[in-house]
Amino acid sequence: MIADVTIESTDTAAVLAGVVDQLTELRTSPDMTGPQAHAALQQILLIRNLADHHAATFAGDLDRLGVADGKGRRLRELLVVMGCAPAVAARFVRIGTATDIDPLLRHAADGSISSEHADAIVRGLSHIESRSAAPADADLRSAQLMSLMSWSSAGMTPAQIADHARTIANELAADTDDGKPAAEDKTINELGYHRTDDGRLDVCANLDAVAGEKLHSLVESLSAPKPQPDGSHDPRSAERKRADALETILELAEKGLADETVSCKPTGGVLLTIPADTPKLSALEFMGSVTPATAKTLGCDAGVTVVIVDGEQVPLNVGREKRLFTPSQRKALLLRDKCCVKCGAPASRTQAHHLVTWVDGGTTDLDNGCLLCTSCHHDVHDRGWDVVMGFDRHPWLIPPATVDPRRRPLPAYNRRTLRLDSAA
Repeated sequence: MIADVTIESTDTAAVLAGVVDQLTELRTSPDMTGPQAHAALQQILLIRNLADHHAATFAGDLDRLGVADGKGRRLRELLVVMGCAPAVAARFVRIGTATDIDPLLRHAADGSISSEHADAIVRGLSHIESRSAAPADADLRSAQLMSLMSWSSAGMTPAQIADHARTIANELAADTDDGKPAAEDKTINELGYHRTDDGRLDVCANLDAVAGEKLHSLVESLSAPKPQPDGSHDPRSAERKRADALETILELAEKGLADETVSCKPTGGVLLTIPADTPKLSALEFMGSVTPATAKTLGCDAGVTVVIVDGEQVPLNVGREKRLFTPSQRKALLLRDKCCVKCGAPASRTQAHHLVTWVDGGTTDLDNGCLLCTSCHHDVHDRGWDVVMGFDRHPWLIPPATVDPRRRPLPAYNRRTLRLDSAA
């Protein structure tokens, strides 16, 4: 537990309230020079380090006194309710409940170390301990603590301190008969995810080097830039390209599982429920409510089971046979389109898209279908691109006005050298 800190007052809250009042009244001066601003900021950062140290101290007191338990919460949850960001709350809990870190606390108590650096040291010690074959004795643990603190004193970042801790832990693991560096240990792999307030999925993974290499290699191989049909550069950010690549990986895995599983809902498949009378209330099994536009997009995906229900949630129709393109139809689409009609992605990474959506009464036939990859599928449903069937019974792309104010038709990717006048 963090060491006790005594404030010379019978009313701690009153003392802190006075400090808050002074900081509230603090103002900058228009006549301030650069050196004065620099010195003032140094003092503010010192105050910030001290405030974080005391916050961690009081978090430790809350844990010792069982205050969070009395309110039916975990300590981290209580701190979030009190106004801390989740990451900051977790940091205060780790520092405040750590043991045997007195040298670190003495530095934190005078403001010479930030809570981010202190947290990196505490997490580094925990990582080293988890990699040790046997508990470290007091002398060894003290040496490890001082080694990490020396990196902080040398001006290293929290990330660099964490890297140094991993180096120490790997050396310890290598010294044991069956030791394995953390980078190669699958037993500590983790994958976490939770739904955010705005209905998205936040994913966090910690993988060993081999699994990480597989993910890295697949994502990189599938996230190459895709020029627009008119030859302009791919407007997606690097992060967006990687996210699209991950979705492609999930779709390929889902198709593989579907081929091996005989059931109404393939393992790992997606279930979309559409109320017949209120399609605006369409919902996914795990992620909840989706907009009608997204429901229409999902209606094109063979990996999605669409169930239409009545007001009592009784299924009226599981629309797979009539909604999805048959294997023979998909082969015909492949023969005609060759690839994604917009960007040229391989056919194995595409979905059969209804030009007039199935939900809106579109038929499932060659004259109402084309091949689109996931990214381009979203471009058509959400970003103003249209696909129409030409007089030549091939799909043509209509760019949004932001790309081409005249919205001139463009041929499918496999016919990209063709132009409308030559087709006519």
